[in-house]
Amino acid sequence: MMLSWKQLILLSFIGCLGGELLLQGPVFIKEPSNSIFPVGSEDKKITLNCEARGNPSPHYRWQLNGSDINLSMEYRYKLNGGNLVVINPNRNWDTGSYQCFATNSVGTIVSREAKLQFAYLENFKTKMRSAVSVREGQGVVLLCGLPPHSGELSYAWIFNEYPSFVEEDSRRFVSQETGHLYIAKVEPLDVGNYTCVVTSLVTNARVLGSPTPLVLRSDGVMGEYEPKIEVQFPETLPAAKGSTVKLECFALGNPVPQINWRRSDGLPFSTKIKLRKSNGVLEIPNFQQEDAGSYECIAENSRGRNVARGRLTYYAKPHWVQLIKDVEIAVEDSLYWECRASGKPKPSYRWLKNGEALVLEERTQIENGALTISNLNVTDSGMFQCIAENKHGLVYSSAELKVVASAPDFSKTPMKKLIQVQVGSEVSLDCKPRASPRALSSWKKGDVPLQETERISFLKDGGLKIANVTKADAGIYTCIAENQFGKANGTTHLVVTEPTRITLAPSNMDVSVGESVILPCQVQHDPVLDIMFTWYFNGALTDFKKDGSHFEKVGGSSSGDLMIRNIQLKHSGKYVCMVQTGVDSVSSAADLIVRGSPGPPEDVKVDEITDTTAQLSWKEGTDNHSPVISYSVQARTPFSVGWQTATTVPEVPPSDAGGGGGSRSELVITWDPVPEELQNGEGFGYVVAFRPVGVTNWIQTVVTSPDTPRYVFRNESILPFSLYEVKVGVYNNKGEGPFSPVTTVFSAEEEPTVAPSQVSANSLSSSEIEVSWNAVPWKLSNGHLLGYEVQYWNNGEEESSSKLKVAGNVTSARLRGLKSNLEYYTAVRAFNSAGTGPFSATVNATTKKTPPSQPPGNVVWNATDTKVLLNWEQVKAMENESEVTGYKVFYRTVSQNNVQVLNTNKTSAELLLPIKEDYIIEVKATTNGGDGTSSEQIRIPRITNMNARGCTSAISNAHPVSSYISTVLFFIVNTLW
Repeated sequence: MMLSWKQLILLSFIGCLGGELLLQGPVFIKEPSNSIFPVGSEDKKITLNCEARGNPSPHYRWQLNGSDINLSMEYRYKLNGGNLVVINPNRNWDTGSYQCFATNSVGTIVSREAKLQFAYLENFKTKMRSAVSVREGQGVVLLCGLPPHSGELSYAWIFNEYPSFVEEDSRRFVSQETGHLYIAKVEPLDVGNYTCVVTSLVTNARVLGSPTPLVLRSDGVMGEYEPKIEVQFPETLPAAKGSTVKLECFALGNPVPQINWRRSDGLPFSTKIKLRKSNGVLEIPNFQQEDAGSYECIAENSRGRNVARGRLTYYAKPHWVQLIKDVEIAVEDSLYWECRASGKPKPSYRWLKNGEALVLEERTQIENGALTISNLNVTDSGMFQCIAENKHGLVYSSAELKVVASAPDFSKTPMKKLIQVQVGSEVSLDCKPRASPRALSSWKKGDVPLQETERISFLKDGGLKIANVTKADAGIYTCIAENQFGKANGTTHLVVTEPTRITLAPSNMDVSVGESVILPCQVQHDPVLDIMFTWYFNGALTDFKKDGSHFEKVGGSSSGDLMIRNIQLKHSGKYVCMVQTGVDSVSSAADLIVRGSPGPPEDVKVDEITDTTAQLSWKEGTDNHSPVISYSVQARTPFSVGWQTATTVPEVPPSDAGGGGGSRSELVITWDPVPEELQNGEGFGYVVAFRPVGVTNWIQTVVTSPDTPRYVFRNESILPFSLYEVKVGVYNNKGEGPFSPVTTVFSAEEEPTVAPSQVSANSLSSSEIEVSWNAVPWKLSNGHLLGYEVQYWNNGEEESSSKLKVAGNVTSARLRGLKSNLEYYTAVRAFNSAGTGPFSATVNATTKKTPPSQPPGNVVWNATDTKVLLNWEQVKAMENESEVTGYKVFYRTVSQNNVQVLNTNKTSAELLLPIKEDYIIEVKATTNGGDGTSSEQIRIPRITNMNARGCTSAISNAHPVSSYISTVLFFIVNTLW
């Protein structure tokens, strides 16, 4: 029974209403592949695979050479699932191209073509072969003469009797292309019978030809002659991508020729190319496009040389670059499906629908492989296949087109029941029902339809956006979605709340071990919202159950204060109070420092023991936020009672050892000098040790002055910005003391060697010029580029120039405080800690004329309760002043310092201002040289009008007055003060 288009739409509509459809078009899991059946095989059948998934399960049919196979002929064919079993295959009937068709209620797809061939090898015709008579030294070719066959073969030759096979070398060659035996130069030991052996590589069958006798003539020996190439490859040989290409070349000649190969374009062979059989075979595995080209075989002996040439051309079967994918589209929409394949030659494209060639019509077009169908209807649904093909093969890509028609339905994509937002924020309400075609949406709040305003806008996807949300926006919002098949509604409850604010935040605290403190965290929040307080300590959530002996949350419903009892050193760190509601979250952090007794010294060592002394050293332990004042050393012996305080004599190394900087070829090392009370004797000085990182031996020098804080090592061998290890020790007349810890410093940098490029100067006003440039090329290995120095001067007086420095990677600078209408010259150079680089080329710019000194005069105004009208006289510039380009109106209320500005090119302006407070207004002329002199300030008193309406916006609006505004000054007010 045929269904109309409207009936099909209705069925699709009803199906969508009934729930999610589970139909799925056929998709191949297995496809048939090329097969070769050995004639005479014991297996009396061959199976061509075909399997597809789909819902409902697909059924199958097959074609041979484009015609349907009669599967009712059970003695010849059997269908096993989707697999085709050919019984007792016959090469006369069953050879050809097979395709599998998989079909279900969604549609039909076609498999790739699979060729079935039959391999066989028949016997040689029984015929005696004539003897071949040659002179010694002459070349000879013995022909194989192939028997009837199909399938790939290999060849060999028996010499006299089996299993004595001819061994190939530089003098003897068996071609695997022709099967012939080639002997470059016959010798007496070659006399005998030769039999060609042919083997099928498919069936492994082997047949032998009749023997060919080879005899020597008695009329002399053949003289020497130049090579004659008998085995050579075609002039043009197509080669498939990824295949293994073998080129044969062999020559007759006396002496025996030497075979060599080369590319005609002179390029070297890639490493993958192999030479086999005494160079008689050139093998190229995994053939690629770069392997294509002209190849030469050179046969050479002492009598001459000969060359054979041939060209390998590259081809590639189509290979998918972009496949088509299943798509679901609404009725009346358009389909654009693109499939792309690579290949050489470039593939062409054709399309199938449900296994048949796609019929082109006005709304169905194919261009460059892309399929376009406009104004879709349900009957366009089905299985589509894109076929890309060239003369070397073809590939299929399959996908399902599902054209759907349904009324709007919110069941799968319901609207949110509740949305909570803050006052002043922006909110979007989604409305995305499932509908085909896409539904048109309208909105209402309560029972009132909504219209777009400055704050309310309708989104392209059907949603609703509200900006700058107010309390009045709260309520029930309904989205009405409708298409030609029906309509549906969805609702969202919008709740608008005040933002949460922390009114009392925790602050940084400094406490001692054992104290108890409270970190406050109190908030103001909207009463309709539930609130939750959480605390984080050093990034980890505080567990009040686990740490209950120290941590406790205290306070009321709007307080989350944290009490810490009996504070310990481990409680030092960052505390964060996090306040969360269903709408927003706020947080505040504080650092808590806990001071306590210092920790024990670390890494205590006894460095030297004498009869009466022992030298001790140690590292500082943790000071627990309380600086260590002194150390006490105690000792005991087997004869002492307990620990006793020992007499000590410190000798300490310099602190803060470091360095860096300086001039080229310098290494600067610095330290804090040791105070005199710690020098412990006369003759105090410093031992400075340094070495390049990675070098074993230290370089040492002595600094004899105890007050010296630095040492500079100069040597041309020092590379710029190289890393050195340094340490500084001490000594006095008693001997040497300890060294400071090893630290690393950089040697001096190299000053920049390149000037900035593309320097330009641009006049901004009568007193400012902006200079810009391109950064100099710089490597981190050269050090740190500190910035740029801009030098500038006027009247050619470079000696009296001024300088301006900018830091880092800034590539522009603004020169201020310049004289007006004067030409300035400027140049730029880079600098670092080692010095400055070369200056750039000099550029110049002229500052603009000064702005007019005349202020706008006769400023008059007219005020109502909502706006102010201003007029003033035109400002005319003097000859030495910049031309007037417009005017600026500056206005503010008397209670505010924030000045707002209105730009206009007229001598009048209209300010839309709620006159609820006094306003201060002044006017300036604007020019390229800057702003001119200001008019006198005008004070406009606020106006009270009992009939005036209140203003809901705190933002003032202003715009230029139209040219028709009168310059007459008048007042319309009820009360003025």
